[in-house]
Amino acid sequence: MRAMTRTWAAAAAAALLAGCSLIPAYERPAAPVPATIPYPAASEGTAAPVLEWQRFFADERLRNLIGTALVNNRDLRVAMLNVQQARAQYDIRRADRYPNLGASLSASRAPSPISGDQLTTYQVGLAVTAWELDFFGRIGSLSEAALAQFFATEEGSRAAQVTLVGSVAATWLSLVADEELLALTQQTLATREETLRLTRLRFDNGVSSELDLRLAQSLAETARAAFAQQQRQRALDLNALGLLLGEALPTSFSTGTTLATTTFADLPAGVPSEVLVQRPDVRQAEQQLIAANASIGAARAAFFPRISLTASAGRASTELSGLFDGGGKWAYTIAPSLLLPIFDAGRNRANLEAANVQREIAVAQYERAIQSAFREVSDALAGRTLLTEQLEAQARVAEAESVRVRLSQLRYDAGVASTLDLLDAQRSLFTARQSEIQTRLARLQNQVLLYRTLGGGWTRQP
Repeated sequence: MRAMTRTWAAAAAAALLAGCSLIPAYERPAAPVPATIPYPAASEGTAAPVLEWQRFFADERLRNLIGTALVNNRDLRVAMLNVQQARAQYDIRRADRYPNLGASLSASRAPSPISGDQLTTYQVGLAVTAWELDFFGRIGSLSEAALAQFFATEEGSRAAQVTLVGSVAATWLSLVADEELLALTQQTLATREETLRLTRLRFDNGVSSELDLRLAQSLAETARAAFAQQQRQRALDLNALGLLLGEALPTSFSTGTTLATTTFADLPAGVPSEVLVQRPDVRQAEQQLIAANASIGAARAAFFPRISLTASAGRASTELSGLFDGGGKWAYTIAPSLLLPIFDAGRNRANLEAANVQREIAVAQYERAIQSAFREVSDALAGRTLLTEQLEAQARVAEAESVRVRLSQLRYDAGVASTLDLLDAQRSLFTARQSEIQTRLARLQNQVLLYRTLGGGWTRQP
C-alpha cells in the first residue's frame, strides 16, 4: 500500500512540474478604422449592445414573431448545437491533461527466475496508460486553442441571433409595405377601370379620340399588372418570413399596422474602436485569432521531448483466488518513457510555419471583420440621415401630385383640360405614392440595420 502511495505521489509531483507554456503573448491588433464615423448619430440613448430587442421593437405582434423565430429557426438551432459540439471538443482536450485511470486484470506465464519452472502470475489493480506529462505545454496549448474555438462558436451563435432578429424585423416591414402597396394598387386599378369605362363611353359617342381610349386602356392594364406583381411579392415575403420563423404562415396573415405608425428609437454610435469590438461577429474573429495564437504554442512544444508515464498498482498472486482472499501481495510498476524528436523530415518545422501563417490569416480576418463592421455602421448612419431627407422630399412630391390630380380633375370636368392631362396626373400620383412607401420602408429597414450593425439584438436564451 505504501508503494502505491509513493507511485501516485510521484505522478502528482510530475503533474505539478508541468505547465510550461510556449504560447506567444497575445495582443489585440489595433482597429484599422478611423477614430470617428463621418456621419452624425444620436448623442444620447441606450447603446445597441445593451438594448434588448424587446425594448427596441415596440410592436407586440413583431415581438411575438421574433420570439417564435428564436425558438423555431433551424439556422439558429444549428448554431446553438455547434456551441455544444465545440464545448464537447474542449472537454476532450481538457481531459487529455489528466491521467486515464482504469481497472486492470492480467495474467502472465513465464519461467520462474529461481526454479526455472513455468509460473503463472495473476494481477488486479489500477493502471494509468501512457499519460503524457505536459512539461512543455503541448496539451495545455491545444486545450487553450479548443477553449478559444468554443468561445468563437458561442459568439457565432450570438451573431446568428442578431442576424435573425434583424431579418425577421426587416421582412416584417416588407410585408407591411406590401399591404400598403397592394391597397394603393387596388385603389388605383379601380380608379383606372372607371376612367377606362368613361373614356370608352365618350369614345363611342364621338367625344374622345381613340388615342385617349388606348391610353386609358394601357394605364388600366398597367395597374392590373402592378397589382399581380404586388400579390406575388407579398407571397414571396410571406414565405421568407415563414422560413425565418420555422413555421408556415397563413395566406390571410396581416401585420395590422402601417409604416407611418412604426417607429424605432435613435441609437448612439459611440467610438468605433470601442463599439465595433463588442459585435458578436468581431468577437468571434478575435477568439479565432486567440485559438490560432495558442496553436503556435503546441507547434513549438513539438520540438521538445514528449514524456509519458505508464503505471499500475494492485494485488498479485500465483493463484487466481489469492487476489481476493488476501493471499496475494501488493505489486506496482512504473514505466516512464521519453521521446525526443531527432529526425522527422521537417514535419515539426512545417507545422510551426503553418501555425504562424494561420495566425497571420486570423489577424487579417479579424481586421477584415472590424473594417466590414465599420462600413456597415457607416452605411447605416448615412442612410439614417439621407433617407430621412429623401422621405421628406418624396412626401412633398406625393402631396404635390395629389393636388395636381385634384386640379386636373376639376379642369377636366369643366372641359378645360384634356383626358391626356388627367391620365398623366393620375399616373404620376401613383408613381409618387409608390416611391413614398418604398422610401419609408427603406428608412425603417435602415434603422433595423443600424441596430443590428451596432451589435443589438442578442439576449440570453431562457
